[in-house]
Amino acid sequence: MACGETGWGERPDTGLIHVKRRGAPAGYDGGVMEIRVECYAGHRGEETPRVLLFDSRRVEVTELLDQWLAPDHRYFKVKADDGALYIIRHDTEAGRWSVTLYDRLAAGR
Repeated sequence: MACGETGWGERPDTGLIHVKRRGAPAGYDGGVMEIRVECYAGHRGEETPRVLLFDSRRVEVTELLDQWLAPDHRYFKVKADDGALYIIRHDTEAGRWSVTLYDRLAAGR
């Protein structure tokens, strides 16, 4: 199931992101990058990110390291199959996703 789905079928939410980074996903030129997130809705209906989509690049979440709530956002710290560490946030009001941290060097730690 896609995050923020409003009807039948899968439709990942789309948001614009600014990446604070050490390294960057392929194709990132320092400007704004679009991200889509596919989620799994658990038995309590809480959505957990499973896939991050950067343009045509698909990154599978391999491990959910942490998650927390803020007044307007839900945050997730995840490790992905590209070996990088991401902190992503979901603006629950607007239904938008953004990356607040990308660390490709985390793979070597």
